[in-house]
Amino acid sequence: MDKHSLSQFMEYSSEKFTKRVIFKKGESTAFVLNFTPGQQLPPHKHPGTEVFLLVKGGSGTFTIDGVEHEAVANDVVHCGGEEMFAFKNSGSEPVSLYVVLTKVPSPEYAKDI
Repeated sequence: MDKHSLSQFMEYSSEKFTKRVIFKKGESTAFVLNFTPGQQLPPHKHPGTEVFLLVKGGSGTFTIDGVEHEAVANDVVHCGGEEMFAFKNSGSEPVSLYVVLTKVPSPEYAKDI
């Protein structure tokens, strides 16, 4: 068993969003994306996997296949791997997203940035 507190992975940078990997087990990975107001994750896909996201605080806008969806703390989102996905912290507070990928599409998806 492995146990961690999400709060230790909620690290913010004024320069760009951060990604902190919590687990990489088998073909799955779990990580936290951290955004200060105005920061965003560019549009991308996760081929061959399912993506599950939990908004840990604040608010933001998911853009999935060109459609915007507002999200607030405790909202849970699922995206298929072929859906074009982006996120922007459109609120006034920091936002952290807890993310689980059921299969890592490439090693780049399981690295801290």
